[in-house]
Amino acid sequence: MTAVRLPQGRSGLSGRASRIPIRQILCLVPLALVLVVAVRHHDVLLAGFGHLAKAQWPWLVAAVGVTCLTWVAAAVTRQGALVERLPVRRLLATQFAAGAANHLLPTGLGASAVNLRFMTVCGVPLARSSAALALYLLAESIARVGLLLALLVAFPGALRLGALLPDTAAGPLMLAAGAVLCVAVVVLAAVRRVRTAVLSFLRTALTEARSVHTRPARVLALWGGSLSFPLLQAAGLTTVGLALGLDVPVAHMVVAYLAATVAVALVPTPGGIGSVEAALVIALVAAGGPVAVATAVVLAFRIITVWLPLLPGALTLGALVRLKVI
Repeated sequence: MTAVRLPQGRSGLSGRASRIPIRQILCLVPLALVLVVAVRHHDVLLAGFGHLAKAQWPWLVAAVGVTCLTWVAAAVTRQGALVERLPVRRLLATQFAAGAANHLLPTGLGASAVNLRFMTVCGVPLARSSAALALYLLAESIARVGLLLALLVAFPGALRLGALLPDTAAGPLMLAAGAVLCVAVVVLAAVRRVRTAVLSFLRTALTEARSVHTRPARVLALWGGSLSFPLLQAAGLTTVGLALGLDVPVAHMVVAYLAATVAVALVPTPGGIGSVEAALVIALVAAGGPVAVATAVVLAFRIITVWLPLLPGALTLGALVRLKVI
């Protein structure tokens, strides 16, 4: 019986393709993105480090410590949104890596992709992983907006909201929101496949939310973490403000941070880079801070919370990809 031999060219191409280190290449992608982002925003980096050199170091150390606690709060909230118990150390490392991914991709997409992949690797079905992700985002949004409203009631003079949202912007924003809502309703009504997929996802999400809320430990983790996360972020801005001598009451700085982050939540920029800085400066000025000092505080704050963790976060992300954790 004559043996059939494959053509050498095709076999050689197949062999070379099989030897391409895809996972190793993916490990290098976050580092390349860090370099691109750093080059594009080098002026912000230089200005931020310049302001840090003039700050009071004890407060800066406190800001770094508070920033580290935000990853713990994120890990607690992620666990609270899911019934299954996730491996603690890998979950915490994933949140650190997700923070870097969030600053390299449009807001929310990087962290969501990393956490979705992590949960599926841990054996959670994709539908339930997506439901847990949606529950996390919903709880965090409710907690952030709820804290802002509660603080505005407690400190009604903390912020001049007109400075954050000029009167001329209200009409276009309402029109844009109405247009988006109308398009969503039309698509759901007209496209059966989309309607079926959305209804299926909502059923899964509601089932997952009910399961989580039957467990007191998960409820405490979900809502406690959701409240702690924005408060810790606001505490980071406050400590930097104290380090640079910003003459604004602490409670007013917290209100300014929450108002600014809520205002830019829908702006699709990588990690909010650019939009967050602008909104924070406006909010701190609206809270009574001088423009020059407010700008210095925001730049120094973003150095600590974004730029310093970016490279180690990207390295952690690459390592997690290589180890097949995500």
